[in-house]
Amino acid sequence: MRKRSGDSERQRVPQPLIKSRVPSGRAAMDQPNATHDGDAALSTRFWFALVLTGVLAGLFGVALMWILAQVEHLVFHTQQYATYQDAVRASSHLRRVTSLVVAGLIGGISWYLIRRILKDEKSEIDESVWNGTGELSLRRSSLTAIVSEIVVGMGASVGREAAPKTMGGVSGSLTALWFKLSPAQRRLLVACGGGAGFAAVYNVPLGGALFTAEVLMGSLALPTVLPALAATSIATAVAWIYLPDHATYVDIPNYRFSGTLMGFSLVAGVVVGVLAVLYVRMIAWVSFHRTKGVALVWVMPLSFAVLGVIGIWYPELFGNGIDIAHEAFLGVGATTLFLVIFALKPLVTALCLRSGAAGGLFTPFLATGAVFGAFAGSLWLHAWPGSPVGAFAIVGAAAMIGASMQAPLAGVVIVMELTHSGFTITLPMLVATVIATTLVRHIDGYSIYSARLPAAERS
Repeated sequence: MRKRSGDSERQRVPQPLIKSRVPSGRAAMDQPNATHDGDAALSTRFWFALVLTGVLAGLFGVALMWILAQVEHLVFHTQQYATYQDAVRASSHLRRVTSLVVAGLIGGISWYLIRRILKDEKSEIDESVWNGTGELSLRRSSLTAIVSEIVVGMGASVGREAAPKTMGGVSGSLTALWFKLSPAQRRLLVACGGGAGFAAVYNVPLGGALFTAEVLMGSLALPTVLPALAATSIATAVAWIYLPDHATYVDIPNYRFSGTLMGFSLVAGVVVGVLAVLYVRMIAWVSFHRTKGVALVWVMPLSFAVLGVIGIWYPELFGNGIDIAHEAFLGVGATTLFLVIFALKPLVTALCLRSGAAGGLFTPFLATGAVFGAFAGSLWLHAWPGSPVGAFAIVGAAAMIGASMQAPLAGVVIVMELTHSGFTITLPMLVATVIATTLVRHIDGYSIYSARLPAAERS
């Protein structure tokens, strides 16, 4: 008996070129991730917009990292030293304090004016994707991003990734407008742009795509993963015109699996999970109570000055923490220093955010996890030798960032891409990250992104 034509056609979007099903008659969408595109159709117009978004996200990332580098050179003469941290260590006590007071004045005055004059324009990418229409303001976002990179370069303890992430989102918002895409397509494009900006400045295309899918979109289905990977790949390649094409953390040894590292991961996962809950709650509190209005003009310089004074003794607290994390991954540095930075880094980061500063949390949390791993691993080795300190730092960093983002896949992959290491210690990394993330999910459930969302509007 002849089948009706409709029986042999598959009706998903996009339509497959081969209309007939396989002999069993089962649907391709029986595989859960091979879904219908949904409201955000991956049309030809969308793909053209995505390519342009990736290019723009890469260019914005280059521009922002250039601004950051110029500020670092101007304030601390970093061109004369191997790392930013070395340059800060070599600077005078007066310069350290003065640079942060000036950063506070620049940030306080600038953000006061931006938030007052452009108060009706949107610049929060997470809120825009999760609860909005995906619209972001070019003016407010770009001004906020530039000021953020300036204060980070001058020593503020916040992350550098928030600015390129936001401007990547702006790239998606603009291209969606130009190509007249639907609100659902725009949200997806903004999320892809945000992950692309993140990936470009850290050279982590796979991790950036997982960040898009796992954090911003909450889906690992093909209609999310495919555009996410395309956007991060394009942005990362574009960023190579200025940024290095090697790992962010270079020369990290290829650490080997060991029983002591595996045992450590079981304990560290529990400790990091509890710590992550406390840290995220602290970030939520300071974000809600952050300084507003004209008080920014004096509260931010005063808060930054406190960091500057502490930095007289611990210059490692300056900036986002990239260099102290590197030392931890290499396993070099005093155990007591790792302890102090582990204790103080989250506090000074919270201080900067409480003052009203805008910036990221990825690298500060990554650094906190790394120095925790190095410190706790140094103690662990007294009871159970057999693994280098740097291996413990990598496990601690993956667990902390995976748990605090509530994104274990992205957390582990990003750490591996940042270091080009960890492949042989994947199992301890995964165990610690799964335990830590599970604890955060059951104890509280907030992440460093959801905890910073503004108060919900009452209807």
